[in-house]
Amino acid sequence: MDPVIVVGAGPVGLALSLALAAQGVPSVVLDEGRGKDEPRPARTVVLRPDTAAMVERLGCATVRDEGARWAGWRSMRRKQDVRQLALGDAGAPAPLHIPQHALTRGLRNAVAGQPLVRIVTDSRLDSLEQDAGGISVHTRGTGATWWRGSYLVGCDGARSTVRKLLGIRFPGRTAVERHAVAALRTELPWPDEALLHRQPPWRTGGDEVTARPLPDGVWRLDWLLPPRGELVTPDALVARVRDTLAGWCGGTPPYELIDTGVYTLHHRLARRWRVDRAFLAGDAAHLLGALGTQGLDEGLRDADNLAWKLAHTWHHGVSEPLLDSYQAERRAAVAARLRAADQSLPILRGAGALRTYLPGAARGHDILLTDGHLGHGPLGAPPVYTHSPLAPEYAPSQTLVGTEAGAPVADVRVTAPDGTSARLRDRLGQGRLLVMLVAPGTGVWDRRHWVSAGVMPRLAAAVTALPVRAELLVTESYPGATAHTVLLVRPDGHLVASFTGVRPAELYSAADAARGGSPSAVRSDRTADIN
Repeated sequence: MDPVIVVGAGPVGLALSLALAAQGVPSVVLDEGRGKDEPRPARTVVLRPDTAAMVERLGCATVRDEGARWAGWRSMRRKQDVRQLALGDAGAPAPLHIPQHALTRGLRNAVAGQPLVRIVTDSRLDSLEQDAGGISVHTRGTGATWWRGSYLVGCDGARSTVRKLLGIRFPGRTAVERHAVAALRTELPWPDEALLHRQPPWRTGGDEVTARPLPDGVWRLDWLLPPRGELVTPDALVARVRDTLAGWCGGTPPYELIDTGVYTLHHRLARRWRVDRAFLAGDAAHLLGALGTQGLDEGLRDADNLAWKLAHTWHHGVSEPLLDSYQAERRAAVAARLRAADQSLPILRGAGALRTYLPGAARGHDILLTDGHLGHGPLGAPPVYTHSPLAPEYAPSQTLVGTEAGAPVADVRVTAPDGTSARLRDRLGQGRLLVMLVAPGTGVWDRRHWVSAGVMPRLAAAVTALPVRAELLVTESYPGATAHTVLLVRPDGHLVASFTGVRPAELYSAADAARGGSPSAVRSDRTADIN
């Protein structure tokens, strides 16, 4: 029962190991550090709502206790308000903003309570060998040794040793954007709102500054710097802080400077994300982050996408199409994000009167940047695996709903046949397909009536006959769906297909496509089902 070897104990590696454990797969996490992360309040991450829900589902309590969800988004240009958006209960879903060290600590705490995950510190990878039965790696450090695994995932960052040992190229662009950053505690005129201010009217404002709230009155401020400029000294950074606060507040309010830094963003994409039994994820596979796009959010999506595919293979035997689909889906999604950012950069960062004075230019630029920061449009929206190799062939019984095939499903409230009620996202990540029937009125019926009425018995029989384990759910309504629509959902929450009524043969065919077809290897006796 060889475990999956995860190289790297950052947020992506830890999330992957927890996602595998949730599906009954053991893992060994090789950490070249000592298992502790230095607190850096100025190093924060923004997670889209579905990614934040995934991390919380894995047991990371800090996303709830130490993260902030913004109440609104505000855009300014020079001295004028350009746009205001309500977020959260009053408007669009709010992203989660959290210090990266707090996210990592929450994931480490969750791993500590998970017997299927073993973290080995002070273990630096220096060689890798693959064969037909598994993969072996050697680590040096305090306990230099060989490790044997079924698969290996390199989550070891931008300078990935795994990627180098596999001989994978990592082309791209260097120094796409530079930012000066400060984390400080103060009061700003827009409590709990994130702010994007373009061309602020003070000397040290530069072209763009953002302010994003964190809990306990802390804010992260970012100033866009010239791509290749002189070093930002501590005195110059303090001057930026004071000028910016004075510009927003009419005078410099009291503030406590907690942390500062300067960071450079690169855009890179690995040529391959899979070599036989070895995979890349997170910064080892891609670097992005300009124009508000979030690299760690994409890395966590890598983990969510890959975990259920490795788990299915680990339990049921190798399906090469299923494993290949990880690169096909995730690399294409990140490439599209990078392409959108690279196409937008000349428009947003170019010089001259054209970008500034064209009619509607300022509003268009604001929309592009807001999309990147809030998770909308080509710069920020969750990926849609339209051309996935796991997509089923078209069937006449398929119907359109408010979610495009391949896109993440809406988080509606669902009910299981045992009467349990939950959000749909709470049922994800357990290694099984979800079959959801839209049945208005079931919320007010007694379960004993609707579970044996109408199409339910036939649908339950069809779900039992599927080639993979699936859970049957019922919902009162789903965006764009009529009564008796049946939706098939992957373990990572992406829609496989939707059907008009109960169609056992079409449902079976779609489920078979979603698992990549029958395993090509004989299934082992490790376990009969995914728990």
